[in-house]
Amino acid sequence: MAARGLARAKKKAQHESRLIVCVDEAACYLLPGVVRTYAPRGARPELHILLTRKHLSLISGVTTQGQLASLTRRRALTGIDSSLFLRHLFDYLNQKLLVLWDCGSIHRAEEVKTLLSGDWLRLIQVEEFPAYAPDLNPDEGVWQHLKHVELRNLCCRDLDHLETEVRLAIRRMRRKPELIQSFFAGAGLGL
Repeated sequence: MAARGLARAKKKAQHESRLIVCVDEAACYLLPGVVRTYAPRGARPELHILLTRKHLSLISGVTTQGQLASLTRRRALTGIDSSLFLRHLFDYLNQKLLVLWDCGSIHRAEEVKTLLSGDWLRLIQVEEFPAYAPDLNPDEGVWQHLKHVELRNLCCRDLDHLETEVRLAIRRMRRKPELIQSFFAGAGLGL
């Protein structure tokens, strides 16, 4: 879906009075996202971390109005999670949707196809971003901001602690619709 495909999707959404939602997935590990600090010169800060592969799987959707919906799991996301998230999006936004997401396997799963073939088809339409251009998805900005600003230098004890911090960070981001709108400008999408 290059520029022409995006324009077609935007026109379709306007014609059918659909809200455009960009969706993406990410993972947050217990390892901290280390960024520069303002520690005094010569007093290097120390981060004590637990080396583990445990993580949270996250999926979120953003709108051009600055709304943010999310879903968190303590395991890898599946097609069932994708279909549940689509229903969650519709319930949260309470409007017909045009969902733009990548062509990941969880989005092409049988559960998603089953959901979209039923009565949900008139409520939720799905288009895919091109596989070669993840930077077109404004939702990538959510993950960049979450990991490198909201959760920077954060060392969590366990998944419970990480889940609490992620939930609080997402809540802070929801209170800043202009921040979420800036992700659309950063992606260069004229939605």
